[in-house]
Parts: sequence; C-alpha cells; structure tokens
Amino acid sequence: MIEVRIHGRGGQGNVVAAYLLATTAIGEGEYAQAFPSFGAERRGAPVTAFVRVAPEPFRRRCQVLHPAFLIIQDEALLQVPGVTDGLLPGGGILVNSKRGDDELSAMLGRDTAALPASALAAEFLGRPVPNTALLAAFLTLTQMLPVASLTKALGHRFKGELLERNARLIEQVAQRVSPGLWKEQADAASA
Repeated sequence: MIEVRIHGRGGQGNVVAAYLLATTAIGEGEYAQAFPSFGAERRGAPVTAFVRVAPEPFRRRCQVLHPAFLIIQDEALLQVPGVTDGLLPGGGILVNSKRGDDELSAMLGRDTAALPASALAAEFLGRPVPNTALLAAFLTLTQMLPVASLTKALGHRFKGELLERNARLIEQVAQRVSPGLWKEQADAASA
C-alpha cells in the first residue's frame, strides 16, 4: 500500500487532488481511498488530505500518519510544525515552489522535488490552482500510475477546453521533472 499525505490551503484544490489521485488509481484497477481533514472551512485555511493506493482491498480507515510521500501545495506550510512529521525513511516530498530541488532538500533534510505548480497552472489554466500540476509531477516521479490515466480521471470532472488545458499542463509538467526519480521508493512502499 502506498500512502500519500497532501497539505495545502483552502481553495488550492487539495481535496480534489486527493480524489483525483484515487480516481486515477481506480481507473488503473487499483484499490484506493481519499479523504480530507479540515480545520476551519475557509479559503486559505490549512487543509490536509489523505490517499491510499493498493493492489488489493484494504480496511485501514485512519488518517495517514506515516506517508511514503508528501505533496505540499503551499510552500509556506513547510514552516508549520508537524507538516513533514511521520514521513517514512526514504520518502519524498513534492513542493509547489520556485526554489530548486537541492535548496529544499538541504532545508528539509529529505529528498525533495520542487515545481512552480501555481505559476504553471496560471499559465495553462488561467488560475493558480496547483493540484493538477503537482499530481502530474508526482505520477511522473513515482511512475506508480501512468500519467495519461490522470488525464482520463480529469475527464470525469471536466470537458472541452478546460480538459484540454489540463491535458496540456500535464504534458508540460511531465517534461519538467525526472521520470522515475522516486520509482524505487514507490516500489518499496508498495512491497
């Protein structure tokens, strides 16, 4: 089972990201669950979402305390105590940031990948919502599911021009990150 914890703020599509990742996995014949945890339900408030993906059915229903991967949709959340707690040894952190991978890895002391997801989303979608870009990067880095399956999952939510814009964003992101960089970690987590 691969467990992922997604940290973001209200309005960034954090919960949608979790559901999209689960839908992508289910579309590939995997078992998955996704659910959020809210504090104050307002735009800008911290939101955490959890995703589990496994090749076989599972019964675990608690929050993800020891994720294999973290997706951080707002770089400022790295300053919040506890955001990176519980990350498994060898786990990876994907951050929506204009900083470089090396700078963030040194700052966090963990394998970290950075992507200017909000800027890319603003360019391709007209809104700085980082969720689709970060999921495309995550799937490219881990290769746990085909990136094309993300576009298919988006087809359940969007149609027409918005789907086409998201597909172009996904293609662009897949070219910006190292394919399979975290494949070994994903394989180890699912073993």
